[in-house]
Amino acid sequence: TLEGERFRKPVLRLFHTELEAVYEEKNRSLDSDGSKMWESIFSGLWPTHQYGTQTTIGTVEHLKNPSMKEINKYYQNYYVPNNMAIIMSGDFDPDQAIRLIDANFGKMEPKKVPMYIAPVEAPILKPVVKEVIGPDAEKVTIAFRNRGMGSKEADLVTLISKILFNDRAGIIDLNLNQSQKVLSAYSYEMILNDYSAHILSGEPKQGQSLEEVKDLLLEQVEKVKKGEFPDWLLAAIINDLKLEQIKMLESNYKRADQMVSSFVSNIPWSEYVTEIERLAFITKEDIVAFANSQYNDNYVVVYKRTGTDKNIEKVTKPQITPIKVNSEEESPFVASLLKTEAPEIKPVFLDYKNDIKPLSVQKKINGSYLKNTENQTFNLYYIFDMGNNHNKKIGLAVDYLQYLGTSKYTPAQIQEEFFKIGCSFGVFNSDDQIYVNLKGLDENFEAGLQLFEHLLADAQPNKEALENLVSDMLKSREDAKLSKRAILWSAMNNFGIYGDKSPFTNILSETELKSLKPEELVDMIKGLTSYKHKILYYGPQEIKPLEKTLAKHHQLPKKLKDIPKELDFIYLPNKETKVYVVDYDMQQAEILMVSKADAYDKKQTPITTLFNEYFGSGMSSILFQEMRESRALAYSVFASYSTPAKKEKPHYVTAYIGTQVDKLPEAMKGMFEMFN
Repeated sequence: TLEGERFRKPVLRLFHTELEAVYEEKNRSLDSDGSKMWESIFSGLWPTHQYGTQTTIGTVEHLKNPSMKEINKYYQNYYVPNNMAIIMSGDFDPDQAIRLIDANFGKMEPKKVPMYIAPVEAPILKPVVKEVIGPDAEKVTIAFRNRGMGSKEADLVTLISKILFNDRAGIIDLNLNQSQKVLSAYSYEMILNDYSAHILSGEPKQGQSLEEVKDLLLEQVEKVKKGEFPDWLLAAIINDLKLEQIKMLESNYKRADQMVSSFVSNIPWSEYVTEIERLAFITKEDIVAFANSQYNDNYVVVYKRTGTDKNIEKVTKPQITPIKVNSEEESPFVASLLKTEAPEIKPVFLDYKNDIKPLSVQKKINGSYLKNTENQTFNLYYIFDMGNNHNKKIGLAVDYLQYLGTSKYTPAQIQEEFFKIGCSFGVFNSDDQIYVNLKGLDENFEAGLQLFEHLLADAQPNKEALENLVSDMLKSREDAKLSKRAILWSAMNNFGIYGDKSPFTNILSETELKSLKPEELVDMIKGLTSYKHKILYYGPQEIKPLEKTLAKHHQLPKKLKDIPKELDFIYLPNKETKVYVVDYDMQQAEILMVSKADAYDKKQTPITTLFNEYFGSGMSSILFQEMRESRALAYSVFASYSTPAKKEKPHYVTAYIGTQVDKLPEAMKGMFEMFN
């Protein structure tokens, strides 16, 4: 009913304050090196098509001359029932849904939609070279253009991208990332309606030029053109895509998103859902022939260099009169809507005693078991309640594992073996926990577990890999100093909560990093399962056979070690207001406020959740409505009363404003008025 009324006859009451928010958004994009890179890539690929000539938000000149008349004209032309889809996924009665849709949208009148004829781009005959200057870390991006959604060419681009990079056993994965020849590199496809783009990107190591990274990326493309990839890789990619689709379709959101993609791409659903079947018929010969015909000097390359952008524009702030949002008043429609009786929600709550079963391995390790009744995939975790706060070296040891082989396999072969059987592994650490994860197709659970345990128990030291890892870590630290997000949300946030000594500063020094021995880190990896931990399993296996399989392969000592003592960081009391400032080259100002609240109290959970939803969460919160919709004082604004991850930790009040520098005094005043 509400959405039907929204489409019946929209009134642009908040036009000029929302326009101010769009000015803010444009200034934020001018502050984003990533946004500037994308604009350069798109304008290089599509100098004629709207993909490259018209960003979604428009140019500074566009924003200087907004027209309510043109907005309404656009709405009348395109927001018509024969150009719409109502897409639903979830637990509802289809017959009732159709009746409701008919009642609330049935009176919309269809109209002829203006025909769109896509501009045809001229061939790219030589590399298009562009540069973007800004404060962030350097990187290089290469893009090839091809045909769009529904074409055979788009399918081939998809497979070539996966051959190059699948986050495990692709050519870039093994030759550049696993071999530590660059700081990072990746490839992905962007399939749009009229055209597609194949994107390759990389970040340089210390002392490495962007041109060198570009050459390395293009060398990997040449390997595809020469057919220098294993014959089994295509079949493994298809299996991986099937697994990805299975996991994706567990989510109602993802199901609906797939239908949205089918609709906006004008691809019939019956054809859209057969994409993987089509890809499976493509041969290695098809790939090689296509790569040789389409991947030549017909690319766009954008070098993102660190420096000061002297040509940056800015949208000048107009004079805005705040609008009084009449949220306390009710129209006849709202009054009628609020009187409508809705059936009471009957939630099904998780029953920890019955829904989640206890798991035991060799009578030493306890855990939790939940059966997957939806599909044949599994997810297994070993969780250790220790992390960087217990040992500063553990995080590096965890990162080191991905570059190691065993006495049986090289590092690249380990990755390939996992990819062949449709499984993947990961080891992650935080300040106070380590997660060891194995996931994939259940039919290969035991093979994956055996390979995973073999790697943990038989990892071999590699001096060169450690030296490269340390060098890359030091480079990443320097890059983080150039990132406004890292500066604000990691460094300054931790400083505001803890002061000088925090989890953020609890890291190995450069001297300590360079003095590490490979054997020391390998011993830490091999000794990981000797500490007390718990196991979590979600998958289709029955609990008793699962316990037997884990007992057979999960290697444990006779007696498990206790978790070492955690380094305790002292929270600042926040008895007085303190302001810290970092000077950064940007058009906007970003303000983060943090304040220590009460000790954790589980009785506060319902009211905390309600408060966050009402006060500071999302576009419907009173903070957003007042600060952005009514006063146009910020593009982004929120506040929350956080719940700590551990019961011995305190709650925190956090608030954020992203606004133009010249509006900062007004924005801060408005924020504190809302707080008080």
